[in-house]
Amino acid sequence: MITKFIKRILRRDPMVKHTHANNTGAPKRIPKKAHRIDPHLLSKNAIKVTHTLQQAGYEAFIVGGAVRDLALGISPKDFDVATNATPDHVQRLFHKARLIGRRFQIVHVTFFGKGHPEIIEVSTFRALLDNAGDHVAESGRILRDNVWGSQGEDAARRDFTINAMYYDPSSETVLDYHGGMADMQKKTLRMIGDPAKRYREDPVRMLRAVRFAAKTGFALDNATRAPIAQLGKLLNDVPSARLFDEILKLLMSGYSWRAIQGLKSAGLHHGLLPLLDHILDEGKDSKDANEFVKLALANTDQRIQSGKSVSAGFLFATLLWPDLLKNWKANTSKGMANIPALHDAMDDTIATQSSGMTIQRRFESDMREIWSMQPRFERRVGRYPYRLIESPRFRAGYDFMLLRCATGELNPAIGQWWTAFIAADPAGQDELMASAKNETGNTPSPAKRRRRRKPKSAAPSEGAAS
Repeated sequence: MITKFIKRILRRDPMVKHTHANNTGAPKRIPKKAHRIDPHLLSKNAIKVTHTLQQAGYEAFIVGGAVRDLALGISPKDFDVATNATPDHVQRLFHKARLIGRRFQIVHVTFFGKGHPEIIEVSTFRALLDNAGDHVAESGRILRDNVWGSQGEDAARRDFTINAMYYDPSSETVLDYHGGMADMQKKTLRMIGDPAKRYREDPVRMLRAVRFAAKTGFALDNATRAPIAQLGKLLNDVPSARLFDEILKLLMSGYSWRAIQGLKSAGLHHGLLPLLDHILDEGKDSKDANEFVKLALANTDQRIQSGKSVSAGFLFATLLWPDLLKNWKANTSKGMANIPALHDAMDDTIATQSSGMTIQRRFESDMREIWSMQPRFERRVGRYPYRLIESPRFRAGYDFMLLRCATGELNPAIGQWWTAFIAADPAGQDELMASAKNETGNTPSPAKRRRRRKPKSAAPSEGAAS
C-alpha cells in the first residue's frame, strides 16, 4: 500500500504538461533472435537505471546511438535512457542524480566504481512541437523543449531512423518505429520526417549527419543530403559552445579525416571552420598542409579506435599549424625576430579561427604551449634539453615535433635525437649532447647538471598526446 502510494505521488506533477496522443503508429517489435544484441556489451549501470525506473512503475529503455552500436556489434561508449518519468521524478529515484539543461532538460545519473565514473543520461519522452507556439523560433529552430509526450512522439522527434530504436534489457526486445533496423541492413542514413524542416529545428543535425555517415560508413540518402548545402548558413545561429562541442565530437569520432571530407562533400566546411578552408583546398600550395593534417588525424583516429585518450588542444594545434606556419614565416620575412614572430603568428592564427567557431580557452592555452615548444626542440645545447623534458606538456610538444619530422617539415634527425635522449641514461645523454654540439658547432654553456627526469610514457609515434 505505502509503495503504491509513493509511486502515485512521484508520478503526479500538476506543473508539467504531458501529450498523450500518439499518431505515429505502433513500433515493430524485434526479438533477440532477430536483432542479435549481445547482452555482454551492455552497461550494468544502464541496466540498473532502466530496472529502477521500471520497478517504480515507469517505462524505460536504452535508446539512440547505444542501440545502433549494439545492433552493429559495437560496445557503446555512452548509454542514454528514455522514459516517461519526468526529470524531477527521475532525480528522486537515484542518489547521485542532477538535472541539467534548460532548453532540453535531462538528468545525469552518476555511478562510481573502478576507473572513471559512468554517467547515464536519462531523458523524458518529448512531444511533437508542430503547434508549440513560443517553443519554436521563426526560422524553425527549437528554443525550448520540455513538453513531454509519448514514446511514439519521442521516436518521431529523433533525428535519424538508426537512432530512433528503443531497447528493453528486461525483455531483450527492440522497438523500431521508423525502420531503423532495415536502414542499418541497407547501410543507409535517413532522416525521420522532412529533412529540411528537421534541419531548421536543429541545424546541428547537419553536422551529426556527416559524423554518423563517417563513423558507420553508411551513405546519406538523397532526401537527407539534398537540403544541407542550402541550409548550412543556419549553423551561424547555433550557440558557439554547442557548435564547438559538435565539431569536437566529429574530430574525435575515430574517423575524423573521413568526416572532414564529408563536410566538404556536403558543402559545410567554408566559413564554419576557417582552419578547414585551406586544408580541403585542392590547390598546389595546400599539399604540404594536407599531408601534415592527414597524418595528425590518422594518428588521432588510431588512438581513439584503440581506446586511448586524445587531447583536444593537441588536435586543434595540428589543424591550425599550417596557418600558423605560414604567418610565422611571413613575420620573419619582414625582419621580425624568430620567437616574437612565432607569438605574433599565434595571435593572428587564433583570431582568424575565431571568426568561425571559437575554440575554448583551456584548449587554446594547450595549443600555445605546444607551439611555443617547437623552436626549443632545435636548441639541443646546455640546459635546454633538460629543462624541456621537465615541462608538463613535453609529451604533447614531442609528439607534435615528430609529426613535423614525419612530413619532412623538420629534419628527421632531430626527432631521432630526442627519442634517443628520452630513453638514454645520464651517460648516454651526455654523449647525445656532445653529438648535438658537433652538429651545430655550438659550445654548451656551463651549467650544473640537473637530475634527470623522464617524461611520462614518452614513446614515439603515439599521435595526439593525452
